[in-house]
Amino acid sequence: MQEWLESMLALLALPRFGLSTLFVVAFVSATLVPIGSEPALFGLLKLNPELFWPAVFVATAGNTLGGIVDWWMGYGAHQVVDKWGHSRSHIKAIEWLEKLGPRACLLSFLPVVGDPLCAVAGWLRLAFWPCVAWMVVGKFLRYVVMTVALLHIFPGGIPGVTR
Repeated sequence: MQEWLESMLALLALPRFGLSTLFVVAFVSATLVPIGSEPALFGLLKLNPELFWPAVFVATAGNTLGGIVDWWMGYGAHQVVDKWGHSRSHIKAIEWLEKLGPRACLLSFLPVVGDPLCAVAGWLRLAFWPCVAWMVVGKFLRYVVMTVALLHIFPGGIPGVTR
C-alpha cells in the first residue's frame, strides 16, 4: 500500500508533471470563477507531450467535479431563486431546460453559460447521475478537441513564450 501511495504521489508531483495543478485549475474553472483551464492543459502538454491522455482525463475529472459542485449549489439555491426568477426569459429558459432534462448538461462545456447551466440543473433538481454523465461527455470532448486544435495550431509552442 505504501509503495502504491508513493507512486501516485510521484505521478502527481507539481514540479515534474503538474497533473495536480491541472486538476485544481480545471476544478476551479468549472465553478463560477471565470478562468480557463485549457491554457494550463496546453502548457502541461507542451512540456510533457507523453501525458496527453492522463492530462485530458485529469482535466475532465477536475472540471466535472467542479460541475458537480455547481449542480449542488443550484440544488441548494432553489428557494432563493424562486423569489426573483419569474421573468419571461427566465421562464422560457427553465422550460427549455426541463424539456431537455439531464441532456442539457452536455452543454456544460460552453464558455460563460456552461457552468451556470450545471447550477440550474441542480436548481431544477434534474436527475444527478444522468447530469454528471452528460457533463463528463461534454467536458471530455471539449478537452480533446481544444487540446488537439491548440497543439495543431501551435506545434512549437506559443510564440514569445519560452520554456
